[in-house]
Amino acid sequence: MNSASETSALESDFPRHEALVEERLVFWYFCAALTFMVVSMLAGILMGLQLIRHNPLPHLEILSPGRWRMVHTNAIAYGFLANAFLGIMHWVIPRLTLRPVLSRPLSYFIFAAWQFVVLATAVGILLGQAQGVEWGETPVWIDPLALLGLLLVAINFGAPILRVKGPLYVTLWYYLAALVWTFLTYAMGNVVPEYFVCGSSAGAVGGLFIHDLVGLFVTPLGWGMMYYFVPILLKRPMWSHGMSLVGFWGLAFFYPLQGIHHFLYTPIPMFLQYGAVLSTIALELVVVTVIINFVGTLYGTGGAVLRNLPLRYFYTGILFYFITCLQCALQTTLTFQALIHFTDWVVGHAHMVMFGVFSMWQLGVMTYLVPRILKTEWYNQDWCEWHYWASTAGLAVMAGDLILGGLFQGWSWAAMQPWESSIRVSIPFWSVRMVAGLVMFAAQLLFVLNLYLTWRKSRQLVPGTESSSGFVAA
Repeated sequence: MNSASETSALESDFPRHEALVEERLVFWYFCAALTFMVVSMLAGILMGLQLIRHNPLPHLEILSPGRWRMVHTNAIAYGFLANAFLGIMHWVIPRLTLRPVLSRPLSYFIFAAWQFVVLATAVGILLGQAQGVEWGETPVWIDPLALLGLLLVAINFGAPILRVKGPLYVTLWYYLAALVWTFLTYAMGNVVPEYFVCGSSAGAVGGLFIHDLVGLFVTPLGWGMMYYFVPILLKRPMWSHGMSLVGFWGLAFFYPLQGIHHFLYTPIPMFLQYGAVLSTIALELVVVTVIINFVGTLYGTGGAVLRNLPLRYFYTGILFYFITCLQCALQTTLTFQALIHFTDWVVGHAHMVMFGVFSMWQLGVMTYLVPRILKTEWYNQDWCEWHYWASTAGLAVMAGDLILGGLFQGWSWAAMQPWESSIRVSIPFWSVRMVAGLVMFAAQLLFVLNLYLTWRKSRQLVPGTESSSGFVAA
């Protein structure tokens, strides 16, 4: 135990976290992320209504379902997930490095520029300027701006990490890798198929991009985030540091090899398809080590996950993660693909991993950080609980419904029935998906309302107690 003088001397060596973290910017990123989530879910609702033959905008080309579908996916990837991760990194990296980001003015410039990129992407897609590349639909004039933004993000966050002397936290390993991988992945997926390769070669590169966008952008940022917040909330170290390293190096080695499993039964050479299948199964074993590490960290905590709402978000996401990884190991095989290829099984799987895992983790972080940023409790804690339960239940119903519906679609096609038969059998499942989606959408609106009222509550201050950042002083 340090004496008081030793503690005082130790604290004087390091800046206080108020000087390290631009909390206002973290909050702005969260607000931007939730705004784009609402836009994305509105686009998803319009697409869902089209599938059950209730398109409310049938004669407007600019709002046609195909365009809204691309707005839905791009807004959730670059609008919600990316904004939330950038905000979380502004909180985490200065704390782990004990250094601020390279430049705060640059941070604010990146924030404004990133919102422009996401909005311009949505406008370009609605105006019919989308590229013919799956998940790379961003208009060609957006790609250089997005790459420049990703480069500035890597410089701004990479500088404090690279200045750390001695071993890095595992979280920083993941973050540093993600800063490099994301730039390279975006360049590969949006530039190479558009300008340099075509045919099955473009399909192979596009497959790598589709999966690497999840595995080399979302996954390392998500895992890194979890390796920071779970030990803090549980007040204990991770169960196994060695397992955390297995997870990192396994992700780095196996994930870049498996994107072609999106294009099984295509003209892409079979040795590449087999390699993608094997690397996918191998990665699922790596992911299991990560899940075991987090479950082992939880062991013996006396039900903390039931009492602590952010922890409940984290471990609910881990449960969905296990299910999606089990699915991956099965559905990537050629035998399974023969049944579920092009069906709603894949759609349910995608929603489970993007919302059920990474979005749930981010919503848990927001639930934990917003009161600390605003220096006040949530306006209504019961609403936070309702948000969790409605999001979880809605996602479980939606994913389960689409997975089951996908099997019926596959069986209909395998039986060589007319295409219309698979549509008829799908409509009940699409109707259930619509209801589940509306429940999830209502949950996010409730969360946004709770966030706004909490912000309003934080502004009701005694004169002289407001900090320079505009939030309540601690």
